Amino acid sequence: MAERSRKKSVSSQPSKRRGSGRNGGGRGAGKSRKSARAVQAKRAAGLLRRIVTWSLVATIWCGVMIAGLLAWYAYDLPEIGEIEKMTRRPNVTLVAADGTRLASFGDRFGATYGLQELPPHLPHAVIAVEDRRYYDHGGIDYRGLARAFYVNIRDGRISQGGSTLTQQLAKNLFLTSERTLKRKIQEVMLAFWLEHRFTKDQILTIYLNRVYLGAGTYGVDAAARHYFGKPATRVTLYEAALLAGLLKAPSKLNPTRDPEGADQRAALVLQTMVDTGFITADEAEAALQQKTPTHVARDDVAPYFADWVLAQVRDYLGGIDTDIRVVTTIDPSLQSIANEELIAALNGDGAKSKAGQAALVSMAPDGAIRALVGGRDYAESQFNRVTQALRQPGSAFKTFVYLAGLEAGLTPDSIVKDAPVRVSNWTPDNYNGHYYGDVTLRESFARSMNSVAVRVTQKVGPKTVVATAERLGISSELRPTGGIALGASEVTLLDLTGAYAVFANQGRRVLPYGITEIRDARGQLLFQRDRTTGDSVVSAQHLAQMSNMMSAVVVWGTGKAAQPGRAAAGKTGTSQDFRDAWFVGYTAELVTGVWFGNDDSTPMDKVSGGSLPARLWGRVMQRGLDGLPQRPLPGGGALIAQTDSQDDSIGGFIGRILKGLGAEQSTGTQRAPAQKSPSQQREADKPFWLREEQRD
Repeated sequence: MAERSRKKSVSSQPSKRRGSGRNGGGRGAGKSRKSARAVQAKRAAGLLRRIVTWSLVATIWCGVMIAGLLAWYAYDLPEIGEIEKMTRRPNVTLVAADGTRLASFGDRFGATYGLQELPPHLPHAVIAVEDRRYYDHGGIDYRGLARAFYVNIRDGRISQGGSTLTQQLAKNLFLTSERTLKRKIQEVMLAFWLEHRFTKDQILTIYLNRVYLGAGTYGVDAAARHYFGKPATRVTLYEAALLAGLLKAPSKLNPTRDPEGADQRAALVLQTMVDTGFITADEAEAALQQKTPTHVARDDVAPYFADWVLAQVRDYLGGIDTDIRVVTTIDPSLQSIANEELIAALNGDGAKSKAGQAALVSMAPDGAIRALVGGRDYAESQFNRVTQALRQPGSAFKTFVYLAGLEAGLTPDSIVKDAPVRVSNWTPDNYNGHYYGDVTLRESFARSMNSVAVRVTQKVGPKTVVATAERLGISSELRPTGGIALGASEVTLLDLTGAYAVFANQGRRVLPYGITEIRDARGQLLFQRDRTTGDSVVSAQHLAQMSNMMSAVVVWGTGKAAQPGRAAAGKTGTSQDFRDAWFVGYTAELVTGVWFGNDDSTPMDKVSGGSLPARLWGRVMQRGLDGLPQRPLPGGGALIAQTDSQDDSIGGFIGRILKGLGAEQSTGTQRAPAQKSPSQQREADKPFWLREEQRD
């Protein structure tokens, strides 16, 4: 029993040790778990500290980078201290001789009006369509940006913008329209600056007085005066809506270019004003019903002339750095007449005769240009056919040939031979192929006999003819060959007309001009034309003789279709194959040159200087001089054209012309007979000033 008791005692001891071991292990594990949690917490705290630290560091660096970026963009910002200087580019205003505005180049600004001076519906229209929450944001409309972002995502394209009026002003005043991140950041920076610097009313005032509204106009006043002929203080509700509608696309929607589109946009603005509560639906409807058509200021009365003059302004002043006012020589009434008659001629007989272009210039005897039409349509072609086109003048150049002959001793009554003539291998023909034997110099000129012009050139020499033309003002290169007699060298219409003006200017040299004076915005005189008369280049004797011969052209010669109902003189011209047709002539009051042809030099259908050009010349001169008293031609020319072009009598002034030809018959001089058909004989039996063959 003692042994069993010892075994039990022994066997029970390991059990206690195992139990004792389990109890001791539990307490150790608990301590280990607590220690692990502490380590984890410590690690987490360290990680958090590192995250916070690096976040702060990253934030600081981001801030530094953003600040640097903003500083860089700010450094590149334009000077914003003087808004007026930033927005005003020099404007050139051309006025006609009577003081009416002719054209304007550069930026046009009207009067500057305060917000309280404008009718309320004008700023309301702008706010309604451009920035409904204008008075509720600080320069950036975040709600508007979010709305624009949503709409653009929905539409899959940029259909809305989120720019506020302040942002638009910042862009318009200081920035370009390029779509870059840099420009957008600078726009936001400037918008905040404007909001800090000015009140809301001041910003809106600046905006309304500086925003671009199409057709070169800046500010609501300039636009109102241009489109409606009234200041901005008097615009109606409809007109205000139309102006506000231009802000979306000023060049595309303005009434000058698209009246219907501008009207539709104005209707949309009115509806927007109803939606925002600025006006009622009835007021919008009444505005649409009572709208008046736009009164667009005309800048296209003399566009070719305006371009020509502007180039001279830069030459005179050496550059344009301030607003200037240029007083020109244009007569608006005569210019309008010239525009109308030239287009009518081209659309009428010109279209039938394949004449695609025409040009006209009219000037006072001293060279002051009163009207200039450089082509059919300036919008289609800005090429000025008065000042830029070099064309062959044909027989219109004979004026210089005959003047050289007079200066060499000939007279209008000198007998010359109209017969075939040869120059080297060249044998020029008369226009109608007929020759008339011995004729007076006057008749050969009036009937534009080519052979006589060549003989006169041979007598005086081609170089003398060239020198004579250059002395009178022809500046283009002239070739001293036999062809100079018939106008083979090219000239401009302006040069040719200016040279003819010498005969209307008592023989004094003429330099065509279009500017009388230039002044700056303060009225200070910057340029004034020298009013000294030109040098005498034609003697009084030869002036009277030329006047006599050129009068015969209009009274009974090739230019009789040009008769304006008063004393006139001139010369027709037709180049080879009817590529060019001219009439250049003068009265005591005006010198006018006309050209018909095609830009590509394709022939017209038998258009001669005595047809379309002469008729256009006569209509323009008759209308332009209507109501003025009759005056004799300078130089003592006594011939006066028939007032009734249907009168085929040989009495009166025609009789006086024929008296000079009677001496020819008394000498027994006869023309070589020629066999004629019955129709040719009937034509030959007519008084020679009515024959159809006289059309050069």
